[in-house]
Amino acid sequence: MLPLRPLLRGLATAAAVAALWAWPVAAPHPIAKPYLAPATPYASGHRGLDVSAAAGATIRAPDDGVVHFTGFVVDRPVLSIDHGDGVISSYEPVATELVAGDTVRRGEAIGVLEAGHCASACLHLGVRVDGEYVSPLLFLGGQPRAVLLPLADGP
Repeated sequence: MLPLRPLLRGLATAAAVAALWAWPVAAPHPIAKPYLAPATPYASGHRGLDVSAAAGATIRAPDDGVVHFTGFVVDRPVLSIDHGDGVISSYEPVATELVAGDTVRRGEAIGVLEAGHCASACLHLGVRVDGEYVSPLLFLGGQPRAVLLPLADGP
């Protein structure tokens, strides 16, 4: 397992933007709804990524970790994995037989996608680093770092 916190803080090269995790659903990975950071911790936003997939699809662990939580949140089955270094991923609506404390390995089946999150079936994937939600694309690749360029006619 990679030490993720230092890597996130130092996304200094294009190579660092490459995927750290495997996608939890089989390809293709059409994004039904992107991550939208809230303006403040309690503001509206979309604290995860909705990935279109068929109900009944196998959901796989994107990286090694320990099951942090399984159970229902409101009316949906949720599974979360502690990947160490303050990183926790969460998946809903995912039915699983795993329990808190179970060890999972990258690519291992962790559950089955149920219907109920999007109009058509989709997996909601969330990632928290030290309790703060971040875009899952930081771990899955596809989120290039911002680079500020000087204006051509600027001072």
